[in-house]
Amino acid sequence: MCAPAEERRLAGVIVGVVVFGHCNGQALGNIPLILRIQRVFVVLRVAIEANAASRIGPFLAGKAQCLRPQAPQSELFALGRIQLSTNAIHTVKPLDIEIPKGRLTVVTGVSGSGKTTLVLESLVPGLNAAIHGQKLPEHVHSIVPDGITQVKLIDAAPIGINVRSTVATYANVHDELRKKFAATPDARQAGYKAGDFSYNTGKLRCPVCDGTGSISLDVQFLPDVEIPCPECRGSRYAKEAGQIFYTSKSGTRYSLPQLMDMDVNTALTACADWPVVRQRLTVLQELGLGYLTLGEETPGLSGGEAQRLKLASEMGKAQSDSLFVFDEPTIGLHPADVQVLLGVFQTLIEHGATVIVIEHDLDVIRNADYIIDMGPGGGAQGGTVVAAGTPDVIRHTPASQTGKFI
Repeated sequence: MCAPAEERRLAGVIVGVVVFGHCNGQALGNIPLILRIQRVFVVLRVAIEANAASRIGPFLAGKAQCLRPQAPQSELFALGRIQLSTNAIHTVKPLDIEIPKGRLTVVTGVSGSGKTTLVLESLVPGLNAAIHGQKLPEHVHSIVPDGITQVKLIDAAPIGINVRSTVATYANVHDELRKKFAATPDARQAGYKAGDFSYNTGKLRCPVCDGTGSISLDVQFLPDVEIPCPECRGSRYAKEAGQIFYTSKSGTRYSLPQLMDMDVNTALTACADWPVVRQRLTVLQELGLGYLTLGEETPGLSGGEAQRLKLASEMGKAQSDSLFVFDEPTIGLHPADVQVLLGVFQTLIEHGATVIVIEHDLDVIRNADYIIDMGPGGGAQGGTVVAAGTPDVIRHTPASQTGKFI
């Protein structure tokens, strides 16, 4: 057992690994040392749980819960059901499944159990074919959409590769901002119109970087290096754009480059006088994206951020004919962000949507209305539906690997 002084020293090593990712390779390779620091992990965990400022502490202590109202067993299929029948494909055996409409369905199972094949290779293409009157995929025997006319796959693929695409342009905020600034006394006096405030084609875009916010340096014998534009310092705008101000009702003055440099949370206050802009920014905040800056390039967003940003245009709409499919949306998310994600799912469902999630995260699984558990193993040992039903049904199914953990 480690002496207190050594425990403190080892705690410093562990914090270096956990927080900064740096640690001496010899220390990590010393098996006796690793065994001796197990107690330090416990000490650190207790300290983190007791720290009121820690956002991960409540989850380690088991105090935080991700809860949403779940449909009772007797009402699961009250809104309808999607029916799918397939022949064998890959390692997945012939299947006959039902998915409740207007509910949160989570498809679970160990890696290789057939989740992706079921949802992305069978259900989604089968529904799209049925909706558009096309031939079903060869392995899909039959499918009944039951009123579903739109299938929306919200994946983690990057939002394009164009660096001119930003959070503000993708969320349809930038066009509104250009109109507002074109209506200011400063802009009218200078003769600027809304189109001039475009950093893609407008007169006010930076003449050095042409509105991209960065320039490419040709380094001999090495790949080109992208650096912030020395003229606009990444704002994408010429100096003249910084001289056009909007004065809010509170008396604060903002230029468009200043707004584009703000995060969503800050911009909400700055744009309080503009209902349309405020509403669109509020959606981003409710999606858990309040920390993103308006001028942030969308190709550089993480997979989880891209998924939520893609949802921005869907929030608040009637969705009774829509099926949303998410492929492991919790990857890289803090447990607090998972709570936000569950809130997003609930908002979609309250607007009539049917939501299907391929997921391993236990909080999401526990909060499902309906679970389809694939398995029991991976590859040739999987490919069947081990159990289907509420989390309680899965929990009490002995053959379910998922049930053992929820």
